[in-house]
Amino acid sequence: MPLKMLICSIFVFAFCTTSAAQTVRSENGGDMFVSGRVVSETLNVDGDTFVAAQTAVTRGSTGGDLHVAGFHVTVNANTDEDVYAAGATVVIDGAVAKDLSAAGFSVRTGPNGRVTGNARLAGGTVIIEGPIAGSLSVTGGEVQLNAPITGEVRILARQLTFGPEATVAGTLTYSVKTPISVPERVAPPERVNFEPMDTSDLFKGMSDMREMPMLPGFATMLFGFLVSLAFFMVLGAIVLTYAPKRLEEMRIEITAAPGRTLIFGVIGLSILFGAVLVTGLTIVGLPFVPIAVLAIIVAWTLGYALGAYAVAMRLWQSFDGDPDPKMVTRLLVFAAAIAVVALTNFIPFVGWVINYTLVLLGLGAITRAIFRKISSRGPGIEHTEPKVNT
Repeated sequence: MPLKMLICSIFVFAFCTTSAAQTVRSENGGDMFVSGRVVSETLNVDGDTFVAAQTAVTRGSTGGDLHVAGFHVTVNANTDEDVYAAGATVVIDGAVAKDLSAAGFSVRTGPNGRVTGNARLAGGTVIIEGPIAGSLSVTGGEVQLNAPITGEVRILARQLTFGPEATVAGTLTYSVKTPISVPERVAPPERVNFEPMDTSDLFKGMSDMREMPMLPGFATMLFGFLVSLAFFMVLGAIVLTYAPKRLEEMRIEITAAPGRTLIFGVIGLSILFGAVLVTGLTIVGLPFVPIAVLAIIVAWTLGYALGAYAVAMRLWQSFDGDPDPKMVTRLLVFAAAIAVVALTNFIPFVGWVINYTLVLLGLGAITRAIFRKISSRGPGIEHTEPKVNT
């Protein structure tokens, strides 16, 4: 998978991870990171831009790549490089100087969504109204082409229709259940290829995306995986930006003493679960039981992320990786670790052991840090922070 596609996948559906009501902006190395519940941002960035929100609207311009993820995504910004967008509904109505990659339940390129390079689109419903100077690749349930395409076109769909503005200067290759009549104004017969395919299974989940089936199919599982991956990547970006030294200290502790850290993880998890029981037994503390349960969920999640990150960085360094990599490299290593660990869930028993061990490692480092902080504030106790080479 190309590096750019990996970065795009990291930020897909990150709206589920954004809880802040206000818009948060952060810059690092010339890149701009924007998040919030509702983001309406006018961009003026020389580097890459990452936007994650429940509702994300971008205007203005960006000199690098533009990555946008959310439930409702609208890209009106002009981009000098590539655009990566994902969400439930995705609308592209800004000029894209290079390539466009977009995925969602509903994906539409507007008349102003001109793409100079190639376009790759996927969704339950895909409507193309913006001209594309390069090639077009589409996978969708219902696909409507209503724009001029200069390059080659390859469409895989359950249902394919052509609008009055549709023209294909290159070769049109389409795959549907049964052949359709392609208007000659779109492309002459000698430049139209039909590739038969049994789509009954392939598009079973995709054609029903809008109904969100209760029984998880492949599309639903992929959606859940991307949501989880996006959550951990946004979490990792926040911690690496605002608490890099503390994160590095805990990572070193896990690497230097994994056995001791596991023991502290058991202690920390026991305290959290015990807090639920003790709080409930006090009767008057019953209203606080949900808070204690929430604390377990938060601690479990943070421990899992920290454990996966520590193990991933240890493996990275063991393969002669840069001992002090940049933030983007750390995020990509973390993303690879989350993806690999997610695959282990399909291994009975072993997968659970691996995931649970990561939780204990991360939670153990957090527990030790908390204990150390408490002890350092006690009377007559000296404490020396571990040295970290930054």
